[in-house]
Amino acid sequence: MSSGCPPQSPAVAKSEVAVEGECPLLAATFAYWDNILGPRVRHIWTPKGDQLMFLSDGEVTFLANHTLNGEILRSAECGAVDVKFFVLAEKGVIIVSLIFDGELKGDKNTCALSIILPQAELAFYLPLHTICVERLKHVIRKGRIWMQKYFCSASVHCFHFPRPQGYNIISVLSLEIVPIMELLASMKSHSVPEDINIKDTVLNDDDIGDSCHEDFLHKAISSHLQTCGCSIVVGSNPEKVNKIARTLCLFLTPEERKCSRLCKADSSFKYDTGLFVQGLLKDSTGSFVLPFRQVLYSPYPTTHIDVDINTVKQMPPCHEHMYNQRRYMRSELSALWKADSEEDIAPDTVIHTDETFTPDLNIFQDVMHKDTLVMSFIDEVFMLKPGLSLRSTYLAQFLLLLHRKALTLLKYIEDETQKGKKPFRSLRNLKTDLDLTVEGDLNIVMAFAEKLRAGLHSFVFGKPFYTSVHERDALMSF
Repeated sequence: MSSGCPPQSPAVAKSEVAVEGECPLLAATFAYWDNILGPRVRHIWTPKGDQLMFLSDGEVTFLANHTLNGEILRSAECGAVDVKFFVLAEKGVIIVSLIFDGELKGDKNTCALSIILPQAELAFYLPLHTICVERLKHVIRKGRIWMQKYFCSASVHCFHFPRPQGYNIISVLSLEIVPIMELLASMKSHSVPEDINIKDTVLNDDDIGDSCHEDFLHKAISSHLQTCGCSIVVGSNPEKVNKIARTLCLFLTPEERKCSRLCKADSSFKYDTGLFVQGLLKDSTGSFVLPFRQVLYSPYPTTHIDVDINTVKQMPPCHEHMYNQRRYMRSELSALWKADSEEDIAPDTVIHTDETFTPDLNIFQDVMHKDTLVMSFIDEVFMLKPGLSLRSTYLAQFLLLLHRKALTLLKYIEDETQKGKKPFRSLRNLKTDLDLTVEGDLNIVMAFAEKLRAGLHSFVFGKPFYTSVHERDALMSF
């Protein structure tokens, strides 16, 4: 009699993640479309601890199934990841779902990796949406490889032999789900406010003294602007770290400040890919080790500022950063495909598995190019009386000037290249015509323009950079 009954629904596996502080994330789910049973939830991640809003496993399963309904006829290119954003007012939640194809149980299935938040957290989450999505997209790339390896190994090994161990899609996805929970919890408590009082920054001081040397402040702000507003501030004193971090955030837009984080006094946060400015505390030995992979995966190059020894270092410009990032990403995925188990590949050792890709591990270099824009700004802003709104007004005028210069540069390149139809060949004329003959000034304006028009660096400097890379590799071989 039981043979005619449908199979029982298996219990959904669940992981409780210990997160320090209040995590606004209600749950994360991995679901797939079963051709017999329809939408199925494979795994649920929930933060451990007290939450203002709680969803039962049944409600989480319902919401996860909701994201897969209508995806059975999905038509997309192989490897494509579709991002869906649901606002369910009747349930009081928002769902961010990444839809992709993967091999499960020997068949091609439509899968969904989703995160669920309260609708009240919509304004908090939106500025961080791009950061979360990009990080989840890459872990999906790794997860699809892991599922494909499992499918291939299952087809090769018959029932008389055990399948290879280590092909666990859930453990791969957890590598990014857990850090995103920690990121959202840390941003909830230590994010930089949209409006920063200049009195809490170095720009309100009467003058530049021993606490912040003028040359150090100039280098920090200049490099910060040259790397598209992305900076890491490290040190042993949390007050000093946060003061410099808030100072750098003055040069960001209100939305970018919401993607920046201050350091925590009693313990240090981990480095998080995608944030603009983040303060990090050194350990008891006076050191802080940055993970090579996470730094390289940042969307923009980064400035490294040490407030203990007043040093400023920066990564290569955008076009070189993107070149190294994509090479490393391909190497990581290739190494993952060749690995026999998850333990065989450590995230920061991928560079040793691909002999064709040997990036410089010391990716932070001294600031090579001086500028006149920031130097003049610092000289003039401290001529104004502190404690008034004059310095804030002058800062706003300075940022408006840089923005207008970036727009002018974009228009100049559009006219010279007929909106990209021809290659750009007149960099010397651009420097002269726009009064950007100083390399530091050009780098700052180019960085502003890069955020307005992504890919500008690669368009302007692309071919010379590839040529220089090949020449450098040839010279190093002798």
